[in-house]
Amino acid sequence: MRPCRNGPDISLTAIALAGALPVILFSPRRTEIFKTIDWHTLIFFAAMFVTMQSVWDSGLFQALLPPVSASYLEIPSVIGLGILVSQITSNVPFVALFLPFLIDAGAPIETYLALSAGSTIAGNLLIIGAASNVIIIQTAEKQEHSIRFAEFAKIGIPLTIGQAAIYIISFGLLP
Repeated sequence: MRPCRNGPDISLTAIALAGALPVILFSPRRTEIFKTIDWHTLIFFAAMFVTMQSVWDSGLFQALLPPVSASYLEIPSVIGLGILVSQITSNVPFVALFLPFLIDAGAPIETYLALSAGSTIAGNLLIIGAASNVIIIQTAEKQEHSIRFAEFAKIGIPLTIGQAAIYIISFGLLP
């Protein structure tokens, strides 16, 4: 733990383990619980993070971007990139790739908030915009329900445009 302004800085891993530990140690149903965990999804996300770190380390992502400029740090650009690139990579991998870029650029806190906003609403635009959408659709299909791409887009495109506009206007109102 490293100290911070408001007390100890506890890692997300430690928080997750603290929440799971009582179940792992004390639940009489722990074996049943472990059997019902969606291991495929957990492995999918772990592999996604390993792959994105490899892409970053290879320099491929950086080579695809034009030279660093201040426009990359502008709120509308970050929100737009978060929405659009997430449609190719999904939002979690995009954030994993773009965060080191923002850190290297010395981005202000507002840029991180814009990244969070853009990558979050990316999942509203099209199905592929968020890995969680794919998981939900797969689960729905197992229950014999379907969500078609066009149905999703019909609602998602106008919704995302409106949300992006609200975020951009709201960020413009920040001091």
